[in-house]
Amino acid sequence: MATIVVKQIGSPIRRPEIQRKTLIGLGLNKMHRVRELEDTPSVRGMINKIPHLVEIVEEKA
Repeated sequence: MATIVVKQIGSPIRRPEIQRKTLIGLGLNKMHRVRELEDTPSVRGMINKIPHLVEIVEEKA
């Protein structure tokens, strides 16, 4: 199972509601939080919707 480590680098303040909900869906809601998520197309799509708020720290095989 491949996983990716995602870190929140941007604040959801003054962002559209859909971007805030996407962050919450990824399990991120405060600055500098880090989550390890399964690498699926749906998770990749969520990350691609908010590239200015998150960064991929690491990809594990």
